[in-house]
Amino acid sequence: MNKISIRFFDDREVRAIWDEENNKWWFSVVDIVSAITDSPRPRVYWGTLKSRLKTQGSELYSKCIQLKLLSADGKKYATDCFSQDNVIELVKVIPGKKAMKFLDWFTYSDNSIDGQSKKKAYTFLESNLVAGKDVGTTKALQQIHAYIFGGLYDFAGQIRQKNIAKGGFQFAVAHFLGSTLKQIEQMPENTFEEIVDKYVEMNIAHPFMEGNGRSTRIWLDLMLKKRLKKCVDWSKIGKNDYLNAMIKSSVNSATLKNLLKNALTDEIDSREMFMKGIDYSYYYEEQ
Repeated sequence: MNKISIRFFDDREVRAIWDEENNKWWFSVVDIVSAITDSPRPRVYWGTLKSRLKTQGSELYSKCIQLKLLSADGKKYATDCFSQDNVIELVKVIPGKKAMKFLDWFTYSDNSIDGQSKKKAYTFLESNLVAGKDVGTTKALQQIHAYIFGGLYDFAGQIRQKNIAKGGFQFAVAHFLGSTLKQIEQMPENTFEEIVDKYVEMNIAHPFMEGNGRSTRIWLDLMLKKRLKKCVDWSKIGKNDYLNAMIKSSVNSATLKNLLKNALTDEIDSREMFMKGIDYSYYYEEQ
């Protein structure tokens, strides 16, 4: 069990681990309890609930297993987990206003465009889709976008033909986008500074109608891996810090560069690092 997922409910982490043999996800019970109850001591809360379930002879109690999950201190600890089907049963026995909201989020997320594209993004590492010579090119970015969003958006992998804006910021004018992307493609990517500058310019260009951030963060990591043998540990960068730094980057990229530099790791071949990166990348896009 080496595929790790970190999902977010109301800005709370819900860790999960993939069971290859049985083809299912297992979810941390303590994380679920923490997300739903806001209890300051979720482990104690779960311990009490678990004892009650055992006393009542609940079948749910017997379906809980322990798996090792990575904790905030960087170590792995045995953690009580439930499979996806049993999570639904667990939530039903936890009182609170957030329980139904959590169930709506939990049962719907995998069927949404984000949920489906996230599944595809998880497998991108094994696809070997982007050839080494193409890293840092517009072609590579289009391939990433097409892979993640293919079958979900009819414009997957296609450069937009319309103008778009976000939060009052106007991205590159569609009429000149072709020449803009050629200029970005020709930017050097030999140093950390150059790579981030290229990433910032591609963000300003925003070549797709939707899904730019999720695609360009993979694109950035591919450049860092190829040129510097590094990648970003996105779990070290908070959502608000990242979004604010990206907003500032069109004028001054110093804050963004500082965030990224402090989060660099040499674990470029770690599947867990990649999976975690995808989780955080999608988390950044949640409204």
